[in-house]
Amino acid sequence: MMSDKRATFVSKIGVIATAAGSAVGLGNIWRFPSQTADGGGAIFILVYIGCILFFGIPLMVSEFMVGRTSRANTAGAYHKLAPGTQWKWVGRLGVLTGFVIMGFYMVVCGWTLVYIFQSVSGYLFGVDNLSANFIELQSNPAKQIIWMIIFTLLTAFFILSGVKKGIEQSAKILMPLLFLLLIILAIRSVTLDGAIAGLNFLFKPDLAHVKSTVFLDAMGQAFFSLSLGMGCMITYGSYFNDKTPLVKTAVQVSVLDSLVAILAGVVIFPAAFALTTNPGTIVDELVAGGPGLLFITLPELFNQMAGSMIWSTLFFCLLALAALTSTISLMEVVTVYIHEEYHISRRKSTLLVTAGVIILGIFASFSSSFFNFLDVASAKFMLPIGGFFISLFVGWYLNRRLVYAQLTNERTLKFGIGFLRTYIFLLRYVVPTAMLAIFIYGLAA
Repeated sequence: MMSDKRATFVSKIGVIATAAGSAVGLGNIWRFPSQTADGGGAIFILVYIGCILFFGIPLMVSEFMVGRTSRANTAGAYHKLAPGTQWKWVGRLGVLTGFVIMGFYMVVCGWTLVYIFQSVSGYLFGVDNLSANFIELQSNPAKQIIWMIIFTLLTAFFILSGVKKGIEQSAKILMPLLFLLLIILAIRSVTLDGAIAGLNFLFKPDLAHVKSTVFLDAMGQAFFSLSLGMGCMITYGSYFNDKTPLVKTAVQVSVLDSLVAILAGVVIFPAAFALTTNPGTIVDELVAGGPGLLFITLPELFNQMAGSMIWSTLFFCLLALAALTSTISLMEVVTVYIHEEYHISRRKSTLLVTAGVIILGIFASFSSSFFNFLDVASAKFMLPIGGFFISLFVGWYLNRRLVYAQLTNERTLKFGIGFLRTYIFLLRYVVPTAMLAIFIYGLAA
């Protein structure tokens, strides 16, 4: 027998930690520094913060609202709030998006475990060609599959433990640990000789290096970084209690997510500028970003540091933790959907999702084309479409009284009518326009 009583997070810190954990991922650590390098350093950061305020937070509040109002999974939420309509397909798209992302993301997560092992064993520091080492990993399906399965099973362990004992408790432990590792690495990075050049590049505005597309790049980074459009925040919002302040929580999560991204920049930029043997190409290497930054460029820098094994191990543990907090939320989206919509026990639902992700990951491990297809399909198509329709749903479809009641926790919080009007305006016009711009820009890229 399955219980009809829906679980809720039991503490304020649990709410913030789980939502922030969902938002924080590998994108904060490899995509944000790359975009910052390409967008003129501090200029990009300022534009990014503006995008968080005007696009990211309103959309996150909307996802929280849909989840808490419905007390249902991503697809079930739309079915409850808009019965007899086609809005349910928006929720189903979110579930599918989460599943597709896990198909390739778990493979990347497996790489972090490989590099932890190589760092601890010292193997990484005896490799003559780190680029060849990474290429060998990518061209070895068996190795990728083994580590992908290990990471997937680790994620499933927390999902099987339930909402309170698994998801919430893991976030309350993993998120502080993640910040601790970031701070330790940042301190080490800024104390390197020559680190000031990296800090200047990161925090000193340089209009000469600003691209014409900096706004679209920052907007896309803000959207993807906050894990919007894939049902994670709707699912977690359904576990919020009636006293959880949605706007305040969205702001806190956004601040923590941005802080992780900026701290990652503080780790990467000073080290890159201080330790590079070719200053003329370091910015280009940072702009290139992606897996190469994490698994080739940074290990080359660690090789030049005293205590390289310690710093490398800490860094890849940081990557694994950031990845794990994201995969837990992604797997929960799909698991709770199967659990509630098809009335299958949570345990069986988790096992089904785990098996499906492993199968998808196996195909992604064997085929780089399939890996890239999953990446492009989710990032350029599914996520922006999901965000577009979520903003329209709350902005145009939901009753304004319901929206205001959720924003104010049944009028126990003080928000003026002007705030409601501004929020609705953003959701009706500004956020959908931003989502369309991201979608079109992604197609053209």
